[in-house]
Amino acid sequence: MNAGGDADHDVCGMSVAIDVVGGKWKLHLMWVLGDGPKRFGEIRRLLTGVSEKVLTENLRHLESSGVVHREIYPEIPPRVEYSLTPLGEDLNQALRPLEHWGDRNRTRLLASAP
Repeated sequence: MNAGGDADHDVCGMSVAIDVVGGKWKLHLMWVLGDGPKRFGEIRRLLTGVSEKVLTENLRHLESSGVVHREIYPEIPPRVEYSLTPLGEDLNQALRPLEHWGDRNRTRLLASAP
């Protein structure tokens, strides 16, 4: 994977991870796909507010990073499902403590938001 971000990847593994999941929707996509394979329309319904264009771009980025797998089934019409790869499952496990931290501190953080 060629991350191509601004951070120095030789110094901090965090910068590599942030290049993969950084942005508004990628963490949400990881969360949605953590429950199992989903079709594009199902993902879009679960992520209220994301446009088709942005969802497509984010899925492609996650796929090129090796954390999401895109499966095309030879049916008419074609069916496409997205799922986490083993690398994506590993990353999703690493993200769970962040989710728990957010749950524990939700009230305090939302109360202090501008």
